[in-house]
Amino acid sequence: MVAFGKYLQRKQIEEWRGYYINYKMMKKKVKQYAEQIQGGSQHPRHVLKDFSRMLDTQIEKTVLFMLEQQGLLAGRLATLRETHDAVLEQPDISKIVELRESYRDVGRDLLQLLVFVELNAIGLRKILKKFDKRFGYRFADYYVKTRADHPYSQLQQVFKHVGVGAVVGAISRNLHELQEHEGSFYSIYDQPVLPLLDPVVEAIKTAVDKLTNSTSFLNFLAQHALIMQDDLQTPSEDTVDERTYHFNSLLLNLGNTFLYMVNTYIIVPTADDYSMSLGAAATVCGVVIGSMAVAQVFSSVYFSAWSNKSYFKPLVFSSIALFIGNLMYALAYDANSIFLLLLGRLCCGLGSARAVNRRYISDCVPLRIRMQASAGFVSASALGMACGPALAGLLQIKFKIYKLTFNQSTLPGWVMAVAWLFYLVWLCISFKEPLRDTEEQEGSNPNETTSMTDREENSTAVEEGLRKPLLITSGLKLEDEDEEDCDESEESAEDSRRPANSFGDAYRLLTPSVKVQLLIYFMLKYAMEILLSESSVVTSYYFGWTTSSVAIFLACLGLTVLPINILVGSYISNMFEDRQILLTSEIIVFIGILFSFNLFVPYTVPQYVISGLVMFVAAEVLEGVNLSLLSRVMSSRLSKGTYNGGLLSTEAGTLARVVADATITLGGYLGRNHLLNATLLPSLVICIGSIVATCCTYNSLY
Repeated sequence: MVAFGKYLQRKQIEEWRGYYINYKMMKKKVKQYAEQIQGGSQHPRHVLKDFSRMLDTQIEKTVLFMLEQQGLLAGRLATLRETHDAVLEQPDISKIVELRESYRDVGRDLLQLLVFVELNAIGLRKILKKFDKRFGYRFADYYVKTRADHPYSQLQQVFKHVGVGAVVGAISRNLHELQEHEGSFYSIYDQPVLPLLDPVVEAIKTAVDKLTNSTSFLNFLAQHALIMQDDLQTPSEDTVDERTYHFNSLLLNLGNTFLYMVNTYIIVPTADDYSMSLGAAATVCGVVIGSMAVAQVFSSVYFSAWSNKSYFKPLVFSSIALFIGNLMYALAYDANSIFLLLLGRLCCGLGSARAVNRRYISDCVPLRIRMQASAGFVSASALGMACGPALAGLLQIKFKIYKLTFNQSTLPGWVMAVAWLFYLVWLCISFKEPLRDTEEQEGSNPNETTSMTDREENSTAVEEGLRKPLLITSGLKLEDEDEEDCDESEESAEDSRRPANSFGDAYRLLTPSVKVQLLIYFMLKYAMEILLSESSVVTSYYFGWTTSSVAIFLACLGLTVLPINILVGSYISNMFEDRQILLTSEIIVFIGILFSFNLFVPYTVPQYVISGLVMFVAAEVLEGVNLSLLSRVMSSRLSKGTYNGGLLSTEAGTLARVVADATITLGGYLGRNHLLNATLLPSLVICIGSIVATCCTYNSLY
């Protein structure tokens, strides 16, 4: 375990030492601020102003030096270009070799500059996090948002390394021109498919990819997925070996996510008719739909624990459980058994592998594309949510084969059983179990290093070093702790990084703001489940809607998920603070619930559709922003282990669905004419409670 301050000192280039951010000085200032505020000698507003000014000064110093170095590199490239033109006119092998080496020298210097940028970006992130942790503010969000979006932003230079692309392009193009291709010289623009084999160019490309994680929309979607990561991990600390990453396995993981969401919502339009055909009340659909969520409460825990040892076996078990569950669901009609129907849905819930899906992306996908994979997780979930009801709307046929009945009630079970059977076969053929750390060490080939040395014997030691991660070698971790605290024992340091071992441990790690955000998550999932699960009962009673009409309505709601996330991730989140979006979305959800009540006037289709759409869209915005905040403020101890942040959020959402579906069934005892208001009232109360909790929490922080 290495303190970042010491690591920064060791990695600094001596000639550039005065241009790095002064991390040690800023840590001391943060400690002084804490003492001043505690002693009453300094007002928090003055501290924020002084700290902002200090950060601006440090960033300006770093950015101006970076621009100066980019200018020097550009000047060297311009000089080399003159020599390059002369060589092209009178080709000389020795001069070409010398010129290529000169371009590589520029590339190595550019890599040093990229290391410089990354070290400063890490230091900035850590000092902002330290400040927030010390004072309980969300100053990091405010500072980055106000600086990054400003037209004269210098922070953009640090995080987006503006101008580096032009230098990389010049080096790549000129090196490629000097490669021999049957006696002629080609441009990378003429033949873009030709591989760039030069090791320096590959190292630069890797470094730039690691610094450029993704766009704001992908980042928003990834946080929406709540794929928990160690908050100290940086792009260059990635421990996933690109060579062991398996794309087909990732596709299978996302396929499981998609099929499970289809499986969840495909029965919603027909659950009331199925219940009535088996002699139960229409409102028993709440129990039928919710039984899957009941089982998921327990399955999430054992799947999370199982993923510590394997990913393939849990996915196989999930597929088998869902195949059997859907088979029982379909056979319940001919068996005339409501018990078999509920047992089938419980079995489907026991196959919920969403904890494994999240964990696989977090542990087995390289950091370079982890953001895209996380966004794919959210997209697969949203697409499944839309496809489930839409598919149910298409299955409006009826026929019999021997003694088996195929109709709108049983076909969802048959179709999903076949889908899971095909998925299981594909899984067994294509999935590749990732190697664990111990397996990688045992299975490593000692001759591999020798063969690599033989292949690169003409490369310099510097080149070989640049092909490795820029900052961290194997086993090295940066610890975001004060150098003044280094006298603490190693045991206490290890305890601060140890994952939670139970729900009790995990709960004790939750701050008041995290508890409020989990309450918000519970509220929005409860409100959405009420809207979706009772839609078939409510619309058939008030409007006489058919199964197809309900399916179209639910599919349209599901199709709003991705466009809303694009709007929030790309635009709204850049214009407003997350807490402002959070509170506004809660209020809009409250308004949507309020206007959904059937009170004094005849209930109409426009009232139901518009209020439901407003509530659903606001809840989607709220979910994205809420999980985005959760991913940033949860303790780092909840980023790994069985009882991680992803499991906590899954359990909160699943419990909300269970309670909502139970509410629908209980509300059915009051009669279908009172069901709507009886189920909306708890939603309204919980929503008011979450708004009050949000206001109290954020007022205390700000």
